[in-house]
Amino acid sequence: MTIKKLSDDRERVEKLYTFENELYAQGYNLIAGVDEAGRGSLVGSMTVAAVILPKNLYLPKLNDSKKISAHIREILYEEIILKAISFSVIEVSVEEIDEFNIYQATLRGMKRAVESLDTVPNFVLTDAMKLDFGDKIRTQSIIHGDALSASIAAASIVAKVTRDRMTDEWHKKYPDYGFDHNRGYGTKTHIEAIKSVGPCPLHRKSFNPVKSILAGLQIERK
Repeated sequence: MTIKKLSDDRERVEKLYTFENELYAQGYNLIAGVDEAGRGSLVGSMTVAAVILPKNLYLPKLNDSKKISAHIREILYEEIILKAISFSVIEVSVEEIDEFNIYQATLRGMKRAVESLDTVPNFVLTDAMKLDFGDKIRTQSIIHGDALSASIAAASIVAKVTRDRMTDEWHKKYPDYGFDHNRGYGTKTHIEAIKSVGPCPLHRKSFNPVKSILAGLQIERK
């Protein structure tokens, strides 16, 4: 980056610490950001990450994982896991998603991610979801938090990179669906593939259109 671009990026990243700086001023020094990847996907596990960053750590180009390229995400992922005070990333299985519904499964996953940190945070910031740890840990839910909080943005990147690597492996096993580029989301070609060859074992049976396609296949077989 040029000196001007570097200066602008530093200023932008500094603004991502607005929520964290308010909490630092209140005495909270171990702030975890939590986010997920794959919540809206039709297939596979959801990944949930929790990250505690050092105070005001500058990570060039840090942003919501959806707003940066795969290449930049990979670079940031390595920087985050190297420099974070603590991080964790867990999977929420297809079975758990189908059993508890995606909202409850996300809550359960976020709690597990926080509890999996090897350093206990004293405050947790989440992207939209409201967590409750009782009196043990205070929390704050931020709408679009992955674009507004450095800690949540870092968690979004760790979750996204981890899941993208998983979907690349799923594609090798089930190449008909294009998981390497659609990441399991309901693109037109993905849905057409489900209709053509049926769902694979990784598809979430409680999600439409998978649920309705399965129901249609069962009717056809009767």
